[in-house]
Amino acid sequence: METKLHPETLCIQAGYSPKNGEPRQIPIVQSTTFKYDTSEDMGKLFDLEADGYFYSRLANPTCDAVAAKICALEGGTAAMLTGSGQAANFLAVFNIASCGDHIIASSAIYGGSFNLFSVTMKKMGLETTFIDPDCTEEELNAAFRPNTKAVFGETIANPALTVLDIEKFARAAHAHGVPLIVDNTFATPINCRPFQWGADIVTHSTTKYMDGHASAVGGAIVDSGSFDWTAYPDKFPGLCTPDDSYHGVTYTERFGLAGAFITKCTAQLMRDFGCIQSPQSAYLLNLGLESLPFRMKQHCANAQAVAEFLQSHEKVKWVKFAGLKGDKYYDLAQKYMPNGTCGVISFGLYGGRKAAETFMKHLKLGSIETHVADSHTCCLHPASSTHRQMTDAELDAAGVGADLIRLSCGLENAQDLIADIAQALDEV
Repeated sequence: METKLHPETLCIQAGYSPKNGEPRQIPIVQSTTFKYDTSEDMGKLFDLEADGYFYSRLANPTCDAVAAKICALEGGTAAMLTGSGQAANFLAVFNIASCGDHIIASSAIYGGSFNLFSVTMKKMGLETTFIDPDCTEEELNAAFRPNTKAVFGETIANPALTVLDIEKFARAAHAHGVPLIVDNTFATPINCRPFQWGADIVTHSTTKYMDGHASAVGGAIVDSGSFDWTAYPDKFPGLCTPDDSYHGVTYTERFGLAGAFITKCTAQLMRDFGCIQSPQSAYLLNLGLESLPFRMKQHCANAQAVAEFLQSHEKVKWVKFAGLKGDKYYDLAQKYMPNGTCGVISFGLYGGRKAAETFMKHLKLGSIETHVADSHTCCLHPASSTHRQMTDAELDAAGVGADLIRLSCGLENAQDLIADIAQALDEV
């Protein structure tokens, strides 16, 4: 019933329904462990035969309630919180792909995710082919191998702001018997629900718009429940054959398509890696979720006004914002996100890197931060910070040139933001 409600209602009501006399707000269960009357009771939990909690490294009631809210917002069947967005992307991929396997990823993704796939997971024996998100279907299909296990992309790339053609990538993934994983951090389920367009798994850095106040790091994974792992048992043995590390359970048999992916990710990977989100952070995340629909409207409106101002300024060489008519991704944005994209703009100045540094030095409202997508306006030069580990060629492939400035419009008054940007541009 929850999924039939509007997003504004789900942000308030979904995930937690207090019974008579119970707390109205989600309780913070700040406990590492849980007491049981008998060993038999606890044994049922370890055998995955009963619902409950025994150790917060795997799962916690506060975290599960907030995950259920995000699940309802995305229209999924199961979800889990993680300690960060990076952890969410790692677990989502590693849950179905490991040493000797291959994945395909859009080249226009967050620098940290690019590094995760190209360096760290490569050391684990997992190879990634990066492909231009604007590739043809023929080029995309040619990237698949017999050992390809997943395709990965971002709804709106950070900071390139390319818009993923979800249907194109989903068609290719499904034609080759693998799921499409989409990082939906920038759009949020308020502006885009990737499952409606064919995606199978959605990830989030909840640190960004979902939290919205730069108060708590976190991530989330949501499963659509629509990908049939059992149609490819040889390709996904971790889900379709007994797990010797967890009492021989076969996840697809015990939990069905709706619950197999998240249950395995919790019982196996969260158990071993322990990258859980803290109950306190989950509580703060829930407070942010309650106002998410209204904040996204303001973020998008501010970004639209600022992007239009930048586009008309003589010192601005180029502007990337999918809400601008004439932008390369305007049509895709209208298809997938007709009510708005996000509050982030990328642009470059005549004068390149030096001009960018001068501009940012004179901003007063917009602060230089390694962050994005919260209530405060912030600005960053990715080539010298978040993406500094990438070569010039990799920067260009990711759509993050050395001159790129990323501006995340907060919730301030749009005219105040424009005035601040104007005075900083006067100093360039």
